[in-house]
Amino acid sequence: MKNRHSARAHRQLVPTDARSAGVSGAFALQVITEGSAHSAEPSFPGENAVPLWIKRRVLLLNVTYEPLTALPARRAVVLMTCGKADTVHEDPQAPVVHSEQWSVQVPSVIRLRNYVRVPYRARVPMTRAALMHRDRFRCAYCGAKAETVDHVVPRSRGGGHSWENCVACCAPCNHRKADKLLSELGWTLRASLVPPSGPHWRLLASTKDLHPSWMPYLGEGAA
Repeated sequence: MKNRHSARAHRQLVPTDARSAGVSGAFALQVITEGSAHSAEPSFPGENAVPLWIKRRVLLLNVTYEPLTALPARRAVVLMTCGKADTVHEDPQAPVVHSEQWSVQVPSVIRLRNYVRVPYRARVPMTRAALMHRDRFRCAYCGAKAETVDHVVPRSRGGGHSWENCVACCAPCNHRKADKLLSELGWTLRASLVPPSGPHWRLLASTKDLHPSWMPYLGEGAA
């Protein structure tokens, strides 16, 4: 396999039948990293190390720009080479993935070419990541940087593990509060506790690291 494209001069080509000419199974891919146009990184299992680009996540948007999910980079590249999605935001720091027939830089955001109907979504699951996003990574009691999750009504006193009873909390407040009620401490919450809603919250509930280019599509909850 020849490296015909450099990391600084690449283009996405219309994929041809990569399974012809003696190639069977999945497309044979190589990765060219910035500043190393002649050194290829193995892309699939069977090698000793998993390439870093495989671990990247790419935001997938519906044709309406509604956020759908965070895809593994490999899946995003497959959608693009099959003509099912287009790049919305490039990532200058991302590697270039290429084969004999095409070359593309791993993007940060892609958009489907055809509309996908999203089924009715039930209540957003409460995860640590989603809770931190809802409370903007600030302690619900003092406003300091949040480090833990606290139950407003302690579980030992009948409190549930739900959006309406859990808050982001700093370590000092968590320690001071212990198993006490807010009324016993004279504390108040900085904001009312409501479950979040919106198409982007399901993604926030399952994704810890967000690329800066995703923010315009994820609403206020990602700020």
